[in-house]
Amino acid sequence: MGGKITCTLGEIKNRADFIVYWGGNPAECHPRHFSKYTITQKGKFIPEGRKGRTMVLVDIRETPSAKAADIFLQIRPGKDFEILTALRALVKGQWVDEKIVAETGLTVERLQDLVGRMKRARFGVIFFGMGLSMTRGKHMNSAGILNLAAEMNAFTKFVCMPMRGHGNVTGSDMVLRWSTGYPFGINLSRGYPRFNPGEFSTVDLIVRGDNDAALILGADPGATMPQPGIDHLARTPTIVLDPKVTHTSKIARVHITTAVTGVSAPGTAYRMDEIPLPLRPALKSPYPTDEEIVRRIHQAVAAKPAWRPAANVKAAIA
Repeated sequence: MGGKITCTLGEIKNRADFIVYWGGNPAECHPRHFSKYTITQKGKFIPEGRKGRTMVLVDIRETPSAKAADIFLQIRPGKDFEILTALRALVKGQWVDEKIVAETGLTVERLQDLVGRMKRARFGVIFFGMGLSMTRGKHMNSAGILNLAAEMNAFTKFVCMPMRGHGNVTGSDMVLRWSTGYPFGINLSRGYPRFNPGEFSTVDLIVRGDNDAALILGADPGATMPQPGIDHLARTPTIVLDPKVTHTSKIARVHITTAVTGVSAPGTAYRMDEIPLPLRPALKSPYPTDEEIVRRIHQAVAAKPAWRPAANVKAAIA
């Protein structure tokens, strides 16, 4: 994966005339996305609004978002990577095996039509959701769709953006990116960051049972992770920092109630297009903020005496 070509939602609103939603259902999951930023919004360079835009939906089943689409491509489950590879080949004018494409639920003709429409667009955008990034292929699917958008820039302007599923997920990625150089799946056990999705990703790590403790901040993996991961969290010492009771806090050893960020605690949230939004608290809370709790934990760990091997261990080492 070599990065992504992206932009702000404001640029999409004002410029995008070709919009692809892949593996997402914004009509239900992001209900204001259509009206505020993409399909129905009138932009500076798209004054006709809906009439000046073409929307394509790629998914394994017909969802409420399909009703708003001009083109709906229904693919077979787990075939995203094959379709993305075929599209990248067609973009470059390379030959594609019709039999292999047929296994995805589509035809070469439909993919060629899509590529032709993408090349004729003035400004195209691809939004992809967890239907792409959390199914068979995972981070390889994400790499494929980001590379497709990058390669389209040899013909026209194209950008790509993930449709984040939970609040301020982008904020976590941004902090990790500028502090380690990587957005997720990071291991710091050697004193420097190592990036390897699939090995160091949170869900994979917990499902395999590689960790012997967990500190959960502002998340609820107990409600979204596979059952083996939930069972492992219940077996190991798990600490949860959250303003409310969650599925994870019910199985945790310790639950520390914190102030609600943006309501009772200041902070910064990142929009899905990576624009930082400052949060100003409107109410006071008797509970400490997440930052205060983490600082106290850090201070307590720093004050703890350094571990030293026992005398017999020293003798054995000598």
